[in-house]
Amino acid sequence: MEILCLLYVMLGMYLSFGEFVGAELQDQAIIEAINQELRVPEWSDANISDYCTWQGVSCGNHSMVEKLDLSHRSLRGNVSLISELKSLKLLDLSNNNFGGLIPLAFGDLSELEVLDLSSNKFEGSIPSQFGDLRSLKSLNISNNLLVGELPMELHGLKKLQDLQLSSNQLSGFIPSWVGNLTDLRVFSAYENRLDGRIPDNLGLIPELQILNLHSNQLEGPIPASIFASGKLEVLVLTQNNFSGDLPEEIGNCRGLSSVRIGNNHLVGTIPKTIGNLSSLTYFEADNNNLSGEVVSEFARCSNLTLLNLASNGFSGTIPQEFGQLMNLQELILSGNGLFGDIPKPILSCKSLNKLDISNNRFNGTIPNEICNISRLQYLLLNLNSIRGEIPHEIGSCAKLLELQLGSNYLTGTIPPEIGRIRNLQIALNLSFNHLHGPLPPELGKLDKLVSLDVSNNRLSGNIPTELKGMLSLIEVNFSNNLFGGPVPTFVPFQKSPSSSFVGNKGLCGDPLNSSCGNIYDDHSNYHHKVSYRIVLAVIGSGLAVFISVTIVVLLFMIRERQEKAAKEAAGIVDDPTDDKPTIIAGTVFVDNLQQAIDLDAVVNATLKDSNKLSSGTFSSVYKATMPSGVVISVRRLKSVDKTIIHHQNKMIRELERLSKVCHDNLVRPIGYVIYEDVALLLHNYFPNGTLSQLLHESTKQPEYQPDWPARLSIAIGVAEGLAFLHHVAIIHLDISSGNVLLDANFKPLVGEIEISKLLDPTRGTGSISAVAGSFGYIPPEYAYTMQVTAPGNVYSYGVVLLEILTSRQPVEEDFGEGVDLVKWVQSAPVRGETPEQILDARLSTVSFGWRKEMLAALKVALLCTDGTPAKRPKMKNVIEMLREIK
Repeated sequence: MEILCLLYVMLGMYLSFGEFVGAELQDQAIIEAINQELRVPEWSDANISDYCTWQGVSCGNHSMVEKLDLSHRSLRGNVSLISELKSLKLLDLSNNNFGGLIPLAFGDLSELEVLDLSSNKFEGSIPSQFGDLRSLKSLNISNNLLVGELPMELHGLKKLQDLQLSSNQLSGFIPSWVGNLTDLRVFSAYENRLDGRIPDNLGLIPELQILNLHSNQLEGPIPASIFASGKLEVLVLTQNNFSGDLPEEIGNCRGLSSVRIGNNHLVGTIPKTIGNLSSLTYFEADNNNLSGEVVSEFARCSNLTLLNLASNGFSGTIPQEFGQLMNLQELILSGNGLFGDIPKPILSCKSLNKLDISNNRFNGTIPNEICNISRLQYLLLNLNSIRGEIPHEIGSCAKLLELQLGSNYLTGTIPPEIGRIRNLQIALNLSFNHLHGPLPPELGKLDKLVSLDVSNNRLSGNIPTELKGMLSLIEVNFSNNLFGGPVPTFVPFQKSPSSSFVGNKGLCGDPLNSSCGNIYDDHSNYHHKVSYRIVLAVIGSGLAVFISVTIVVLLFMIRERQEKAAKEAAGIVDDPTDDKPTIIAGTVFVDNLQQAIDLDAVVNATLKDSNKLSSGTFSSVYKATMPSGVVISVRRLKSVDKTIIHHQNKMIRELERLSKVCHDNLVRPIGYVIYEDVALLLHNYFPNGTLSQLLHESTKQPEYQPDWPARLSIAIGVAEGLAFLHHVAIIHLDISSGNVLLDANFKPLVGEIEISKLLDPTRGTGSISAVAGSFGYIPPEYAYTMQVTAPGNVYSYGVVLLEILTSRQPVEEDFGEGVDLVKWVQSAPVRGETPEQILDARLSTVSFGWRKEMLAALKVALLCTDGTPAKRPKMKNVIEMLREIK
């Protein structure tokens, strides 16, 4: 009997061992199949028998895969196979390029505790099958393209501690069952389309620490119940439609470190219980309808680093107790009804780097001790009733980046000590005060300053020539003062509008378009003495030029006669009609150019390679000088199968239609010529070439000057041209910097519009049979859809914008094999580079303001080049974003 029992035990062990061996072999086969599908780079040369040691794979007992981490690998493909790994406890596919629906079979992974699918391109709704993952503790599906409501089936995930749904397109209410997830610590659903109210029973979650619901359409009051447990640490509700007041119960949460409730419709006062929040670090309640006094109880929050109460209805004075906030870095109280003095105790806040009390009713003076705040970078006191003089001690604010004192009642002179603030970059604004006296020449030492505004004062004297030392200056305003003399010949001054200097009766010269007359009368005798020398020099130069031209003409005539004699001796006779193409059709659309353009001269210009300016995917561009002296550019289309001959009439109609597509940022034909199987489009000549030449050739010249404002204007112009095309249902086939032309004023015009219809008028733009576009600009989806779309245009524009920001080519050898400009930019974090290091340093290091604008434009470029077409913004939205930057 004992032997029989022993046999049973041994048999059971054998069968169990067999099961494990079978399961191990099954997981090995599944991992191998996953590798075949996803092509994980780190697995390419690994031994399949050692799959448990592969990067991102962790096994438990009997080599069963329990953890699979494939995050941050730029993977794409079908992930359904992963659902066969039945022992999985952790699955992390975040930060890849996976798309399509989330596999429903993931709901079969009954052992799963952590599921992270964030930062991909998954579409559709959240699978209701996730409700079967009863062991799940963490679910993160944020940053995808998910839609619909939260499925009711998730109410059974009783062990869930971390639920992150942010940055999708989810809609509907926050379901009440979320309040029944009693283990929940993190609930994040920001940047969705959720509406309705926050459920009251959310306060029943005893361990809730983080609640982040910003940028939705939520409404109603902030429930007092969410503060009941006292465990809340982070509350972010900005950019919703919340109303009512801030509950006093907020004081229960002593561990609350961050409160962000700005951009809502909250009313009432700040409860004094706010002083109980000993851990409070950030408090933002800007852009609401809050009122009453700024409560002194904030001073008890010793860890407070940022307090933002801007754009509300607060009144009274700044509490003296704020001087106790030794960790305070930003105090933003702008746009309220505060009054009184700037409290001197605040000058004890040694960590303060931003003090913004602009647009209030402060009526005291600027304290002489203002620079005791040694770390101060932003001092914004504009739009108040501040009186007295600007203290000379202001020059000790060595770290100041921005000084806004405009629209006050300041008197006295401008302290020359301001010239010692060498870090001043963003702005120096002293406008709309009662300042008098001369402009200190010491201001010329502010070589990083971008904007200077001293308008609407009583300043007098000349504008000092020393201001030429302000090498980064872009915006100036000296208007409505008592300045006299000539405007210094300094590029930022000369490029400024005349409105920057008007209202000064004594000022003259450019850009005021007023002559300085005899302003140099003291030197008139000298001019009389040298004038005869100038006359003689001019006459001598004219004679020299005349003699030189005469000699050249004579030599040319002699050479022509010699060549003619040689041809006649060889029996060669020129036939002026030989090889001359016969023009089939041609016209000039613009009336005042019809006499000035010779169609034969147009054709002849395109027969000489020396006239070629550029070559694109569908055409080449030539420069043509007419006998009348008019210079035009001629685009020679690259014909396919002689379709121009077969569909000539349709093509002409298409050209006539295009000549009526009128926009300031689009190149439109002024005429055409057709001969044999060749079509020539006539355009105005663009003396500054293409954007590509500007970015990649002109920038290499020694005389190159940083030109970020010009580049931003070009970027906006190109966007406006493309937005107009999309508005009239025209899709561009070849957006590139080489197809952006620059006129005499560097205004950009997009060329090669509707080229496919001209190459073959029988087809529409969207049905082109070959991948359209230039290498490096082609959207990734074109490789398999073969369809030209508006989102594809947005991608190509994004590449152009990256070119503008980086001065890099769309494809460069040092990017590495298979890496274009977009991938190079996107992989910067992997290389350990910051966004600042991506930008063209010749531009981004000129000024803080330029760098800030370029970083904002970089965000727009990254949105445009998103791998998912649906995530890319429309061109009209791109324009709005870029205009906000400008």
